[in-house]
Amino acid sequence: MKILGINGSPRGSRSQTLRLVNAVLDGARSAGADVEFVDICRLDIEYCKGCTVCYERGECVKFDDFPGLYEKMLASDGIVLGSPNYIDSVSAQIKTMLDRMADAIHCQAFVGKYGCAVSTAGGSGADEVVAYLNGVLQTLGANTVGGIGVVFGGDPEAIVPAEGEAYELGKDLVRAIKNKETYPDQEKRHAEMFERMRALVLANKDRWQHEYDHWVASGWISE
Repeated sequence: MKILGINGSPRGSRSQTLRLVNAVLDGARSAGADVEFVDICRLDIEYCKGCTVCYERGECVKFDDFPGLYEKMLASDGIVLGSPNYIDSVSAQIKTMLDRMADAIHCQAFVGKYGCAVSTAGGSGADEVVAYLNGVLQTLGANTVGGIGVVFGGDPEAIVPAEGEAYELGKDLVRAIKNKETYPDQEKRHAEMFERMRALVLANKDRWQHEYDHWVASGWISE
């Protein structure tokens, strides 16, 4: 079992979000998973320009580090996303990565995967960022097992109990993958998104050959 953790904080070793991502990975490792960490701020990922070439050919016109990162995500059973709250949203680095994943949403590329999210904030909004990141994972097709949001409010020690919770979250992630756990509320969302993307791909099958072929190969559309 492979768990990939992605940290979106640009603060390097000083990142509190890093501590949470690593704690989740430590918990997953203790439960028997192989884990890998990615500092997305060390990667060169350019902005999506909305050209839709990825819909048509399954490849991007940009030559940067995104394809390699995406391959790691596809090869993983579980994905941990971490970002600080920057003005009521994720960091620019995480958002830039997510904006490059429209093809993955159309292809429901994370069906069968599991994930979770962590976030930190100085004053507020950490839980909202966690909800956003878990929502993105669900939109991609993954099941999410929970999240940890920490608001410091002037208390730097708030990270300590949160690390313990994140460690347990990592074990929960491994358990969910092993047991192929399902969640009724998420299943409803998955079904709605699946049908929406299926209809979208069918409506554009003459232009989006890559995505149409993916759905056919997955057995989700009959030719």
